[in-house]
Parts: sequence; C-alpha cells; structure tokens
Amino acid sequence: MPKNKDILVIGAGLAGIEASLLAANAGRKVYLIEKKPYFGGASIKSEEIAPNMECATCMLAPKQSELLEDKNIELMTLSEIKEISGDSGDFTATIIKRARYVSLANCIGCGACFEPCPVSVNNEFEEDLSKRKAIYIACPGALPNAPAIDMDYCVRAKGDDCNKCKEACMFEAIIYDDKDEEIEIKVGAIIVATGYLLGDMNQFTTYGYGKFKNVFNAFEFERLRASNGPTGGEIQTRDGKKAKSIALIHCVGRDKKGYCSQVCCMYLTKFAHYALDKLPGVQVYQLYKELSIPGKGNQKFYHEVNEKGVRAMRAKEIEVAENGNGAGLKIIYRNEKVEKESIDVDMVVLAPYIEPYPGTDTLAKLLGVELGSFGFFKTAEFDSISTTRPGIYVAGCAQGPKFMEDVIIQAQAATAHALFSTED
Repeated sequence: MPKNKDILVIGAGLAGIEASLLAANAGRKVYLIEKKPYFGGASIKSEEIAPNMECATCMLAPKQSELLEDKNIELMTLSEIKEISGDSGDFTATIIKRARYVSLANCIGCGACFEPCPVSVNNEFEEDLSKRKAIYIACPGALPNAPAIDMDYCVRAKGDDCNKCKEACMFEAIIYDDKDEEIEIKVGAIIVATGYLLGDMNQFTTYGYGKFKNVFNAFEFERLRASNGPTGGEIQTRDGKKAKSIALIHCVGRDKKGYCSQVCCMYLTKFAHYALDKLPGVQVYQLYKELSIPGKGNQKFYHEVNEKGVRAMRAKEIEVAENGNGAGLKIIYRNEKVEKESIDVDMVVLAPYIEPYPGTDTLAKLLGVELGSFGFFKTAEFDSISTTRPGIYVAGCAQGPKFMEDVIIQAQAATAHALFSTED
C-alpha cells in the first residue's frame, strides 16, 4: 500500500513551527494543531535570547508570518486530538476544533471589540500580571491577529443577552452561534511538539510564592521585561516601584523532581543582565546549589554578566520571609560552610523546574506511546526523536528541557524522520 505523505504536527510552539515549515518546504501537506487561540508557544513570552541576546520576536515573527502564508500548512488553533488510529504511513486522526466565535476571514485585528466588553479577568498569558476581557488577544503581536471569545467568562454563556462586542465590530466578524467542529484527517506521520510548563511554585511554601507579593516566578519576570508586556518593559515590583535589589534563586523543586532542567542557570543569568540593563545601581544576587553552564558561549556570557556586579553564592536550605520593617524580603540560607546567613532584597525571582505540558499523559494514551520516568515522551535509547510507536516522533521540550537552539535541531531531525518514514 502507498504511504500517506501528509504530516500532523501537534503543538505550534518553536519546535512545531520549525517542523511544519521544513515539511511544507519539502512539498508535504502539514496539519498543525494548537490548543491555544494563538501560536508561538512559550517562546513568544521572551524578549531576548541568551547568550547573544538576540531579539526573540525578530527570530520568531518571520517564521510565524511564513507559516501563515504557506499554502501547504493548515493551522488549526483551539484544537486538540480526540482519537488516533492506524499505523505508520496510514494514521487517522480525529481533531476537535473549538469555536473561536470570531471570523478569522473578516477580523482585521483592530481591537474595537475589547473595550465594550463588561468582563475583566486575569490574563493567564501575562501570568496574571494584567487583566483581559472575555474577548481577547493574549498580547500585542500575538498571531493570528484576531481575538477569541472565552465562553468560560462571557456573560452570554450565563444567559445574558449581551451584544456589545458585536455592536462594536464594523466588519461582522463576531459569530455568537459558532460551533465546535470534529475533523478527521489522514496522515502518514505525526510529530509531537507540545512543549513544557514551569513547575507550580505554590507547593514550595518556604520560598514565599503566593504569600509575599514581590516573589515572582521566571515567566512573570520575563513578561515584566517584555516591551509588549503588562508594564511596557519596566522591571518593577507589584507596588510599581523600581527594585534596588533582586535575588535570583536557582533549582526550585529540583530535589523533588529528581532532574536538572538544564536551562534555568542561563535564563537567570539573562535576568541578571535585564536587571543591570534596566535598573542602574541595582544589586543582583544569584543563589544556587549547582551551576549548569554548558558551552563556551554560555560560559562567556555568564562571566561577563557576573563581572558587572552580580554576587553569586552557593546556598542551601533557602527560606524567604518578610524583613523586619515590612518593606521588603529577607532571604535566609546556609552557605557552603553550612553557616546561616541572610540578605535583604526588594524582589525575588524563582527558577522552578520545567515539567511536561499539562495533558501530556492523556495525549500519550491517545497516541499509544510511552512516557519516561519524569513524565516526558519516551524516546529510543540512542535516538531522541523516535517514540515507542513507529511513525510518531517528538521534538522540543516535549521530550525534555532544552535550549532553543537544541529545540530547532531536534525539530529538524524529527521532520527528517517523518519525511523518510513516509517515503514509499
């Protein structure tokens, strides 16, 4: 039997975008599905990329535009897998495509529908640092440049006959009677690129996350620095003040999870660079158990940043508390000699472990593939691409934590596997 040449890519972050473009450039039809109403994954939350501090948007936006214009790629946002059957070369995938309630064909992304909406909720893309409406775009510049209506919050879902967003739209783009769709496609190979999530900080009470307002996780700090973020790129406390001292705490949850997330030391070094660049005179502390700085470029960047005045120290048994005057935070820890010490700071930034994206276990069951001991997709011993089911491959942080350049390389390798496996 001839093999189906089409390819399904699950997850439209950096790995999924790279794989889709490569497969499309090889002349293949690609179905790219994404659970969110936008695509780009965690990468679009970043302002710059270490160690060379390239503009993240400048790197990703051209790829996103190319993808949207590629006739070989069918992007389906708000979509997820319901069922997979068949074998390598002849898979059948059933996809649930959720209603957007906004026409991608008619909407021009003007944003006139936002202000009239009576609902205001926390914006999860911005790590709850800002508010959004029930009809919303995750952040300025998110693609597709069209909002979606979140029926979990829209008052129409509660029986209210509200038409305010529709009345504000001059292009008849609002579709209140939009429906979910069930779509069946046939493909020859599947690439899983579902990405990752930062570990839940609320379970580590000694660090004060959720208890003290100026304890931030890594994504929260990244969005503070982002020019399209909630503060327009200003690094500030939740009180709106510029921090005079910041502590960056490594390895949060590492002992519990049992693995090093590999990238945290470098992004905290990037955060130190952010702080020194935006806050003249700021004192930055790095508190770590162990350092993971692989590669000459990373090591050069780490030493250059630290030489600007970062105080790096090995620390154990770290606890975050309020200082005596209630105006800041106190970090209590044991140094290399197991002596108790403390420092006072205005802001604390935590680097939690990286874990598989929620729902990875459910997706693995639908795909009929195994997960490894840490919950990421299991791959062959000498092959970090092939899953335990022929014809299904994995790319990016769905396989484990990794740097962006490694994500791209693995996406290229996964695409090569998918192309080769569907050749007759």
